Amino acid sequence: MAKARHSRLDCAPGCAVEAAISLIDGKWKAVILHHLQDGPVRFSELRRRAGDVTQRMLTTQLRELEADGLIVRQVFAEVPPRVEYSLSARGRSLSPIIEALRVWGDANMDLFQRRRAA
Repeated sequence: MAKARHSRLDCAPGCAVEAAISLIDGKWKAVILHHLQDGPVRFSELRRRAGDVTQRMLTTQLRELEADGLIVRQVFAEVPPRVEYSLSARGRSLSPIIEALRVWGDANMDLFQRRRAA
């Protein structure tokens, strides 16, 4: 089931942040965007890089990112068919944010490790 999207962005203060977060929320979207920073990636390679994501969840997240205009899906007319995913211009505009999340995550990895141990 698809999640509800913002129909208006002119609501109370904070809604622009809420709208932006809604586009990259969830466990896998920011991870996918991170792995597309260096250029086009095939589905199987994305799945390998992401780790524990299921095929179904990765497909769902990729479809949502594509529908939101953050990534581009390119199908090549080959046998077997080849599909690559890359960042759109709008998706590339998120690069500084994704990089900031990576830097913050590196600096605070102990929080993640404590959570996993609990």
